[in-house]
Amino acid sequence: MIAAPLVALALAGIAAAVPAAPPQPTATNPQCSFWQGVRDRFINEIFLGVCAQDVHSMVRISFHDAIGFSLHSDKGGGADGSMIKFQDVELKFPANEGVDFIVSFLQPFADDVGISYGDAIMFGTAVGMSLCPGAPRLPAFVGRPDATRPAPDKTVPEPQDELSTIFARMADAGFSPTELVHLLASHSMASQAGVDPSPPLLGAPFDSTPFDFDSQVFLEVMLRANSFPAGGSGANLGEDMSPLPGEFRLLSDRLFARDSRTSCAWQENALNQTAMASNFAAAFKKLSLLGQDVSKLTDCSELIGTPPPAKNAQAFFPAGTSHDLIEQACATQLFPTTLSTVAGRATPIPVVQLQDCPTCPTFKRRV
Repeated sequence: MIAAPLVALALAGIAAAVPAAPPQPTATNPQCSFWQGVRDRFINEIFLGVCAQDVHSMVRISFHDAIGFSLHSDKGGGADGSMIKFQDVELKFPANEGVDFIVSFLQPFADDVGISYGDAIMFGTAVGMSLCPGAPRLPAFVGRPDATRPAPDKTVPEPQDELSTIFARMADAGFSPTELVHLLASHSMASQAGVDPSPPLLGAPFDSTPFDFDSQVFLEVMLRANSFPAGGSGANLGEDMSPLPGEFRLLSDRLFARDSRTSCAWQENALNQTAMASNFAAAFKKLSLLGQDVSKLTDCSELIGTPPPAKNAQAFFPAGTSHDLIEQACATQLFPTTLSTVAGRATPIPVVQLQDCPTCPTFKRRV
């Protein structure tokens, strides 16, 4: 999660074997009864009942919208929906390339349902993540007022930025380098759109399991790389070589995994699926409340369903890789040699496909 390139928009297709949405909780707080219907419409009309492209698009816009905030200066209203309210301004910023993809139908959805854009982004993200195997159950606060001003340019870091620049921007919004790593768990479902403009690489995934919220991206970014994806134009600004055919790697991810300020947090997420999910939930809650007066919001987290369990309890070495390719950076804990390795030769990881909604003409995808 971080730039147009850095977060790089997940384009997860619906061809993956994703469980059907389970029965959803019923509101006990009368103030949340309205939001029960909003949740169901999100699931049926936006996400189509699966963890696919639109879920990560929501995670992405939640970061881009909320991070327009500063503890020390006037940089925007935080998690207020300004990315939609002032789209004529914010969508022109280079780091927000591709965010118009989700804005183009999230705005009419929010207008039709009758909710603020800030609530549409944050509540919708919590709902969407409840469909993803391995994801945490995210908090869902509602009642955000409409944004009153756009966030300025350069509040969203980009993958080609120096790490010191990225860390400083995140600190200005109240996040430590470790919390940034926790937010980057969103890359477990991400794929690229915009870093490499080559059509064959639209949707090239960041790890070998792009339909799951799991630890694979953290492990695979630690592997020694050998090439750029075939069919692309690498090296592009913000792009790094990757270790698996078809896999896409961001330069900033490679640096985070090897920098002394973040390498141990990165490795912890690679080795502990439960901790990774819990860490992301805590960081997301903080993100979702930036710029908001919590006393004026309503906690409707009870409406968020329990996500399906992770398909793999622990990360593994994909076929064609091994522990020998780990580039150890954490100085306090060696990467274990006990993780399993998939047998066989490495095979190309296919790009993930666009999600469509042929049965939902009101919110049909703009392409």
